[in-house]
Amino acid sequence: MSLKSQLEPQKVTFLQSFGETLPPIGYVNFCRERADECRPAHRFADRVQFTDGKLAELKEVNVSVNDAVAPVTDLDLYGKVEVWTYPVKEGDCEDYVLLKRRILIERGWPESTLLITVVRDENNEGHAVLTVRTDRGDFVLDNKQRDVLAWADTPYTYVKQQSARNPLVWTSLLPPSLAPQPATSASN
Repeated sequence: MSLKSQLEPQKVTFLQSFGETLPPIGYVNFCRERADECRPAHRFADRVQFTDGKLAELKEVNVSVNDAVAPVTDLDLYGKVEVWTYPVKEGDCEDYVLLKRRILIERGWPESTLLITVVRDENNEGHAVLTVRTDRGDFVLDNKQRDVLAWADTPYTYVKQQSARNPLVWTSLLPPSLAPQPATSASN
């Protein structure tokens, strides 16, 4: 899809949140080690204006990080699961997201428009992507995809994401009817 066609008038779609939920444990551990990177932003922007230049910058960052980092699981790299960190040469989906987010923040993008998002992928497995909140809808940077796509154009089920106001708070993206219910015990 060309840059122009992504910016042409179309149905604009935004992710909808359904209240607070627990953050991923890997993110909690990341924030324990890097508390300065998990504080609310000094300036809040609800959405960024989506222009040809902004889209080109998102695509450039997505492709360059995808090309620079080789995919490897945390278990293979660290011998344990859920290690969220900045990748050097290898990493998993969360590591790609953290690096893309940091690069865009360094380039002046408002932190509140760059949200770590947990999804279920096409195989119903956990996966992380970077959601970018724009005035033209929510777009996704993904290590499985070179193109920057509108969230609704991905094959994913959106589970949860950081709050735009406070990165330590996470919100559910699943309607209550689809959210996992706590187990109850039968009393007989």
